[in-house]
Amino acid sequence: MRIITGSAKGTKLKTPRGLDVRPTADRVKESMFNILGSVVLDADVLDLFAGTGNLGLEAVSRGAKSAIFVDNSPASIALIKENIIHTKLADRTHVYKSDALRYIDRAAQLGQNFDLIFCDPPYNKGLATAVAEKLDNRLLLRENGLLVIEHSRREILNDNFFNLNIVLTKQYGETMISFIQRKAKVIF
Repeated sequence: MRIITGSAKGTKLKTPRGLDVRPTADRVKESMFNILGSVVLDADVLDLFAGTGNLGLEAVSRGAKSAIFVDNSPASIALIKENIIHTKLADRTHVYKSDALRYIDRAAQLGQNFDLIFCDPPYNKGLATAVAEKLDNRLLLRENGLLVIEHSRREILNDNFFNLNIVLTKQYGETMISFIQRKAKVIF
């Protein structure tokens, strides 16, 4: 696993031993970022279930303004911190050990907003839908911001949102990537 392009291009990221963390494959990540294109530039990014920090670090390397990494595993937090140092992107990153759903509540209380939110939860546990529903209610995404959720093809996302729209879904073998956009406000 490596940073594909940008200021940290080619940097290999440290990965965990075992199967507790399932990093996004480089080919899936490259496709995801090709779809995102310039959306990443100057974006404030939140990386939930961050694992190794792979997605948020790729975004910062490509020109995102900042990234916050959230994971509840001490081993993942240690990996993220090592990868931040290794990529020399520490000046635009913050790491929090927290449950993703609790972090969303806390961020909403603090008035934090993001242009881009990555979410790569454990597959087939209902967490992809739970996060999307909570973000629909908490409005951490800025207007027209994007939520990118990686989930199993067997896990169907609830698409009955008030403030969010699923705008694109791509399948890569067992992996699905859903791009969900916050709706713009209706003025009249």
